[in-house]
Amino acid sequence: MLAATTTTLALMPQWFNPEYLLTKFGAYVIIGLCLVIFIESSIFPVLPGDSLLFTAGLFVAQGSIQTPLWLVCLVVTLAALLGNVVGYFLGYKVGPALFRRPDSRFFKQEYVDKTHAFLEKHGPKAVVLARFVPFVRTFITWIAGVGRMDPKKYFTYTVIGGIAWAAGITALGHLLGNIPFIRTNIEAIFILIVLVSVIPLVVEWARNRRNRSREAESSAEVTQQIPRVPRDDR
Repeated sequence: MLAATTTTLALMPQWFNPEYLLTKFGAYVIIGLCLVIFIESSIFPVLPGDSLLFTAGLFVAQGSIQTPLWLVCLVVTLAALLGNVVGYFLGYKVGPALFRRPDSRFFKQEYVDKTHAFLEKHGPKAVVLARFVPFVRTFITWIAGVGRMDPKKYFTYTVIGGIAWAAGITALGHLLGNIPFIRTNIEAIFILIVLVSVIPLVVEWARNRRNRSREAESSAEVTQQIPRVPRDDR
């Protein structure tokens, strides 16, 4: 049984507490950890992926998890990548069926075309950054499949993002796990992880909004410069 090192997250369901999950997995902690990461990376976004990886690294540092750090980083990365593969092909196979009805209220071919165009333009950056944003990292796999993003490009960058996210956060938890301040403020660390994860999304949103404002201003200036043709009222 894993040693309890943090207090229960009072404002969240018990199953959302990474310490609780890892403790419940017991001797099958690595299998359970990989299963959660796989599910969050493919079909179900409401799971504590970031904090679970960080806590796993922390537990390895404290000896509560006996598996070597390199092996934990390897298997969680493989679980994340496998989840992305499954999510992509689910979107690739199931997605088009949602758009076959031209009078569909919620699904239109236009949405697929726009998604495809977005991923072709921002694909590599979107796939990598999405790994660090809760919810988005789950849905980006479906969107890439539905939008028919080039598989070679998608899987190349999902490997980069998967390694940076799964192995990186686990290694970070191991590195910081023995620092007394981290151990005594673990709940605040979990909240900080979530906030930091959302930063790339906020930055991208602000950048896109600024670009749209500039485009609108440029369009207005061009319109004002167009000479008006006098009307002939005869």
